[in-house]
Amino acid sequence: MKTTRTSLFSRLLHWIRVAVVIFVVASVAIVLLYRFIPPPFTPLMVWRLAEQKLDGKPLHLEKSWKPYHKISPYLTAAVVISEDQEFFDHHGFDFDAIQSAMKHNENHKHTVGASTISQQTAKNVFLWPDRSWLRKGLEVYFTILIELIWSKQRILEVYLNEIETGDGIYGVEAASQHYFHRSSSALSEEQAALIAATLPNPRKWAPPHSPSHVFRRQGWILRQMPEFVGQKEFASTSSATGLNLRTVSFNNNP
Repeated sequence: MKTTRTSLFSRLLHWIRVAVVIFVVASVAIVLLYRFIPPPFTPLMVWRLAEQKLDGKPLHLEKSWKPYHKISPYLTAAVVISEDQEFFDHHGFDFDAIQSAMKHNENHKHTVGASTISQQTAKNVFLWPDRSWLRKGLEVYFTILIELIWSKQRILEVYLNEIETGDGIYGVEAASQHYFHRSSSALSEEQAALIAATLPNPRKWAPPHSPSHVFRRQGWILRQMPEFVGQKEFASTSSATGLNLRTVSFNNNP
């Protein structure tokens, strides 16, 4: 009897090892593939379509890939300002922001997150939308992978094209066309900042019915834009889009 149990345990351990190896090889392969080609869809898109179906709504998905160098530098800067100002300096995780968020959440009912753009990209492209420890653990794993295999520019490019920007709308190009009827390469500073300001909750905060606090956030982004938009990380987009970058003056209250 003991021998049988040992044999079953050995077989189980063997198949667990096989499954882990297959998962690691497959995950590295897909991350490597997406370094060169746009992800055709994400688990979040499938999830949202299933929700629409279950709710009896018509299926709706807007998505259009735009190369990084053709996206307005106002938009790339606005997103970095809004979501992850240390993006070009960290290696996937902002530990200072994580510590600050933990302290805040200990004393406030309204919790805040500290996910970097790299973490959000890993979650949006490879994982499903929930708060389980399994998903969070896999988010850490995929964040490390994309930081190792992709460049920072590629991470930001994929993020800008796959992020949820409205109800059934994904990516900044689709958002630009849907809300402002123009390409993301031609957005003004104010339009770019408004899209970035809605990203924490795009299905509820998207134009044209954005709540007042979104416009305050838009103003906060615009006041910081001169500091960011001239940085070398955004220089390639300004020349490709033909925009004449200028100092932004926008006097909204915080």
